[in-house]
Amino acid sequence: MAEQATQALVTHFWNGREGYFNSLPDVADIHQNQYWPQAHAMDVVIDAYLRTGSAGYRDLFDKWHEGIKKKAGNSYFNDFYDDEEWICLTMLRLYDCTKEQKYLDTAQLLWDDIQNAWNTKYCGGGMAWRKSQPWSKNACSNGPAGIIAARMYNILHKASDLDLAKRIYNWERDNLYAPGTGAVYDSMNGQDGNNVTTWVFTYNQGTFVGMCYELFKITGETLYLRDAVRASSYTLSSLSDLTESVLKDEGTGDGGLFKGIFVRYFTLLIQEPQLDASDKTRFVAYLKHNAEVLKEKGLQTQYLIGSNWARNTSAIDLGTHVSGCVLLEAVALDTL
Repeated sequence: MAEQATQALVTHFWNGREGYFNSLPDVADIHQNQYWPQAHAMDVVIDAYLRTGSAGYRDLFDKWHEGIKKKAGNSYFNDFYDDEEWICLTMLRLYDCTKEQKYLDTAQLLWDDIQNAWNTKYCGGGMAWRKSQPWSKNACSNGPAGIIAARMYNILHKASDLDLAKRIYNWERDNLYAPGTGAVYDSMNGQDGNNVTTWVFTYNQGTFVGMCYELFKITGETLYLRDAVRASSYTLSSLSDLTESVLKDEGTGDGGLFKGIFVRYFTLLIQEPQLDASDKTRFVAYLKHNAEVLKEKGLQTQYLIGSNWARNTSAIDLGTHVSGCVLLEAVALDTL
């Protein structure tokens, strides 16, 4: 199933002439450029390459590396720090599986810019959401940045990267995380009395889990692991479709990617050897149940996947299909 779904991604979304993924199946993007979903689509291709070793997947790496830059105006930079963060994370994964320096160079180029998102003028710290709004401190820009900082530390061993990862975690935990429940809130507005917007999305849960996981792997401090487990448990209990007990439908567009982001970092946590056995058992069961429901009720024609994993009539775009692919690639892992 993972192979069929990821092959459908390449067949129906990959724009071979331009070197990026189209937003809709079998429809070439002419004027529109969705930048950050490109990272998640390539992450699925990386998943498939690691699973199969297929040169067909590997051949897309260089084309994408150049294609997304050209499509975005011949630059990897963006007003939105979170968009840059996702591209940076994918470059790090490309470097990790190929050891080609150009991917690390691009990641470092982006990381040098992303670090400017941290400011203490607003909200006492935190990573700004976008360059034009330094007062808006969002979970979507902090969690991924914390993951990057930790992974850059693992590669280059710069103490400043680990220090920043810890500062980001501390800021997000103090300001956007509810330790009593495990909820990760959306954002804080430094122009509006530091008011917190308490929207909760699978996206933000997943990136907080990922940041906690990376810091636990480096430091061994159990607080990080406990927070990752609590944020995951909240997601399963509060962000699921109660009818089918699968991650809820969060729509198309940006929302279509949210479930996949949670699944990616949730899957890393599941594979952690020090995870409590009872937590591992229920987490694995939940993930596999989602895949079974998708298999039985959600798959659409040509293995395309929509926004609702329990309905084979839900709307399809790049984000929804990628999220489904992330789930199937996760369940296909031998280590799960």
